[in-house]
Amino acid sequence: MTYPLLERIQAPGDVKLLAENDLPQLCEEIRQFLIQSVSSTGGHLSSNLGVVELTVALHRTLDLPQDKILFDVGHQCYTHKLLTGRREGFAALRQKDGISGFPNPKESNCDTFVAGHGSAALSTAIGIARAKKIKNEPGKVVVIVGDGAFTGGMVYEGMNNVSKLNNLIVILNDNKMSISKNVGQMANYLTKLRTDPKYFHAKAQMETMLDSIPLIGDALVRALQGGKQLVRRGIYHSTMFEEMGFQYIGPVDGHDVIMLEQMLNNLREQFAPIFLHVVTQKGKGLKQAEENPGEFHAVSSIDLNHLTDPELSPKDSFSTTFGSTLAELGNEEPRLCAITAAMKYGTGLNFFKHAHTDRFFDVGMAEEHAVSFAAGLASQGLLPVVAIYSTFFQRAYDQIIHDVNLMKLDVLFAVDRAGLVPGDGETHQGIYDTAFFSHVGIPVYAPANYEELRYWLTYLVREARGPRAIRYARGDQKPALQALGCTGNTFDRIETHPGARVALVSYGAEAEEIIAACDLLQQHHVAADCYKLVRLYPLPDGLCEALQSYDLILFAEDSIRTGSIGQQLCFALQQSGWRGKFLLHAVDNTHLLHANVPQLRRDQQLDAAALTADVLAHCKEKQL
Repeated sequence: MTYPLLERIQAPGDVKLLAENDLPQLCEEIRQFLIQSVSSTGGHLSSNLGVVELTVALHRTLDLPQDKILFDVGHQCYTHKLLTGRREGFAALRQKDGISGFPNPKESNCDTFVAGHGSAALSTAIGIARAKKIKNEPGKVVVIVGDGAFTGGMVYEGMNNVSKLNNLIVILNDNKMSISKNVGQMANYLTKLRTDPKYFHAKAQMETMLDSIPLIGDALVRALQGGKQLVRRGIYHSTMFEEMGFQYIGPVDGHDVIMLEQMLNNLREQFAPIFLHVVTQKGKGLKQAEENPGEFHAVSSIDLNHLTDPELSPKDSFSTTFGSTLAELGNEEPRLCAITAAMKYGTGLNFFKHAHTDRFFDVGMAEEHAVSFAAGLASQGLLPVVAIYSTFFQRAYDQIIHDVNLMKLDVLFAVDRAGLVPGDGETHQGIYDTAFFSHVGIPVYAPANYEELRYWLTYLVREARGPRAIRYARGDQKPALQALGCTGNTFDRIETHPGARVALVSYGAEAEEIIAACDLLQQHHVAADCYKLVRLYPLPDGLCEALQSYDLILFAEDSIRTGSIGQQLCFALQQSGWRGKFLLHAVDNTHLLHANVPQLRRDQQLDAAALTADVLAHCKEKQL
């Protein structure tokens, strides 16, 4: 497929060289390019298909990098990357040494800020806009916020602090609501009127003139503003935005690129922060994504000729195993509730929702609320399970400590996408949960295969009480780990060799690498035993005793090094009197890539080859 207009865009600003009547065709080429490219590499699809015209219009009217564009969440920045000269990089999107799936200033000075979590970009944009004011720098700051972000509280904290930043434009990318037909023409007319610079001049001059009238001027201004707000309440239902200091405009058609460009040009001169309400269709241009945008939000490589509905035929994964098991447990336990934060399908809780609708809660992009809401349920005798990706649990750390752990409430935290996560890079790694749960005394379990996940999830629902966490990897189980089955023990010796003076210890998905390393060591005539933990914290009873006889212990984990389970085990061994050599392989969080998991493991020295090399080096040094 050829893209004659898109191929003319090689650098930032090139889109401005196209004729206005070329823009609809350009948008169509971008949309087809994204469908073809993302179907090959994987990535975020629906969200990017929905913002093509809006992004083109912004690039036509702004001067980057003097002007700044921020994307809330950040995964909808693909068109922005195409318009800033990175089209060739899409062949390796989200792959090692390729371009990121999120904004990244290391790639381009047109990327303002690293962003991968939702509802945070407005606060950042306000800071950047305020910095421009302090430094007397020209330029607009535009932040694109999806309607999903408005289910999180942080966006409102930002709105409450916009002050009078007349260099800030907030664009609500509304891909759920439609323009109401009965007020559509009036909305269009008033939108055109209110985006005309003459309107702003007249408004400012009128208020200045009235303010100068002694005694009655200020009262007249308040009366006029009150009348204006009553009219807009009836038409737009938008006074909340205006009362927070915004000039509200919209709703407008987010797929009319020519109209959007004209409107944004009219907004070059502004007297207050602007709130522009744009209505788009998520997944636009791909029929299956239009009909089911949630399922095509983020995809692996897909065959465009044989698209299926993942909800109807889900691939086996830790998430679907967790979700289906929890739904079964809900049949026997009427107190069991399931909570997620805008990730019903991603966490597998769609199974629970279908089976127990009245006990399922999707609270939106509001992880803090999810945890405190669970605390409220638990305080009244219910058994809530909060299923959230590891990277997003970080957002609710205070609530975990203050609202759940202080009272030791019966909340089970289901930590999805734990450990190293492919594709999304530094913004989405699940490497911190073992540290922050264990630091506050919350038990943590890490099943390595589906059988263990079903067993320990059942135990944690039926028998365990108080705050507790179960973590599991993204994707499916690995054959080497599946073969281990489930013993029901909190730790197991999974490889045994007579006379071994070396022990390899790990948990979860990383246990695959110590099994492979054990085989490699055998080839070098080094006998090593392997241990796999399921309960990470508190350390399993008897573990230190089992490890006392070894001269060298290597602990490997796909979690952060500082505060890691490995560090805790090393300390416990020393306290028990062990005086051998302890090697710790864990994640260095200052160097995170977007790559696949094997590449991430190699980069972090967590692959079998690196583990083997470290053991061999120390065996040679100590003559073991």
